Amino acid sequence: MSNYYTQKLSAKRLQRCYIIAPERIKQYQTAETDTVLHRLQQDDFVLDLGCGYGRVFNRLSLQTKNIFGIDISFANLQYAQTKYLKEETFNLAQMNAANLGFAIHTFDLVFCIQNGISAFKEEPVQLIKEALRVTKPGGRILFSSYSDKIWDARLDWFRIQSQKGLIGEIDFAQTMNGTIVCKDGFRATTFSETDFYKLTENLENEVTVFEVDNSSVFCEIIA
Repeated sequence: MSNYYTQKLSAKRLQRCYIIAPERIKQYQTAETDTVLHRLQQDDFVLDLGCGYGRVFNRLSLQTKNIFGIDISFANLQYAQTKYLKEETFNLAQMNAANLGFAIHTFDLVFCIQNGISAFKEEPVQLIKEALRVTKPGGRILFSSYSDKIWDARLDWFRIQSQKGLIGEIDFAQTMNGTIVCKDGFRATTFSETDFYKLTENLENEVTVFEVDNSSVFCEIIA
């Protein structure tokens, strides 16, 4: 269960990445959360795959209290419960998104934003399969990645993170075409509209891929 985010970029360090984000990136983050909120009903049971320190929980909780978050980093979950979300109680569990410990048809909405489908370093088809398994028939699943239209702002954000010592030195010889590579082993890829359709081409479910805010590519699957 160990990767870059459990070893080097969790809890307060991860939160710091979002605090120092440029305004264009903060706009992108807000737009992603808005996309989830627009599909959320008051009584829905919601699962956040890769919830980190609970960054989106406070906004989601304005519409439903049935929010579950999983993450592979115990440090993230501990920080969320004792520091970031200390005024409210949320359902948090250390878990791998590719092997969820929930029964079938548990959730109305399952989402994985902020390019988690790349960051998890798990087989994307397995992530989608598990999300489908735990989603109720007719429920929705959302995965997002970066649009190539936000590449300059995204690279600038990662450059700032590198300068602050939150991630390694960026390897600009290998950083291109949507992929950011650092000399300490960090590597962040992206999924395009074509990539998402290819990942879901064997599904019988309704699949829609769309862009939000000229910054995110969303893949929405109806279970």
